[in-house]
Amino acid sequence: MSIVMDKGKDMILFNIFAYLITGLVAIFAIIPFLMLVVGSVQSEDTIMKFGYTIIPRELDFTAYQYIFASPEKILRSYGVTLFITITGTVLSLLFSSMTAYVLSRKDVKYRNPLAFYLFFTTLFNGGLVPYYLLISNYLQLRDTLAILVLSNMFNVIYIFIIRAFIDNSLPDSISESAKIDGANDFVIYWKIVLPLMTPALASIGLFISLGYWNDWFTSTLFILDEKLFPLQYMLYKMLTFATFAQKILSENGAVSAMEVPTETMKLALTVVATGPIILAYPFAQKYFIAGMTIGAVKG
Repeated sequence: MSIVMDKGKDMILFNIFAYLITGLVAIFAIIPFLMLVVGSVQSEDTIMKFGYTIIPRELDFTAYQYIFASPEKILRSYGVTLFITITGTVLSLLFSSMTAYVLSRKDVKYRNPLAFYLFFTTLFNGGLVPYYLLISNYLQLRDTLAILVLSNMFNVIYIFIIRAFIDNSLPDSISESAKIDGANDFVIYWKIVLPLMTPALASIGLFISLGYWNDWFTSTLFILDEKLFPLQYMLYKMLTFATFAQKILSENGAVSAMEVPTETMKLALTVVATGPIILAYPFAQKYFIAGMTIGAVKG
């Protein structure tokens, strides 16, 4: 009886210690973001004089007024980003899981050479110039939403992670039983394997969606039409224009540099860009935690 009580006390002490450490880590993680949000609603002068604080000294929404001076542009760029993020994530998970399932099947001929071919692409690539010429001159994908979706669709590392999940979590007997019942390969993948891969797909899907959401480099290379600007590239252009305007006006003495809130604008742009993706994380948290343990336990 005393041994049971000792184990119970040890577990209580362990839980207290674990929650304490986790709480401290959470506090240290959230403080910078709070300072970011508070700094975005303060004036430029306050930031320069007192630095960044958790409690605002005064509220000033000038930075957000600059950003939303043309709200239709921001809303349109939000729409473009949402479209490419949702579409790209779904297509990427679909084709990546299909590829991983094929590579996991032991009855597929040349699956090891195919896996090596995919791995080889992570070590060497053709470079930026051939990539640009391929997209612009041969595929004719400049100024299209297709290039924004296709640019981040395939990641070989994610394919190998899903393959490892299938190998470690889905026994071959499931596919063999389904084949005996008359199911073909696509039915097995769609109705049996794909639903069982939910934890892996949810965790990897979060990383894929983050890649799409934060992608601005592809737009720099291939997008000239302002109507197709995603959110990150639109905000980047706005910040670049504000910084350039501040420099020109201050050099000519036309206006004080403080009248263009470049510092608070940087903070406000970060809030605008990260807010939606942070709000979406809790919905995938359960599957994300389960998916992060892929391969952690064997046996």
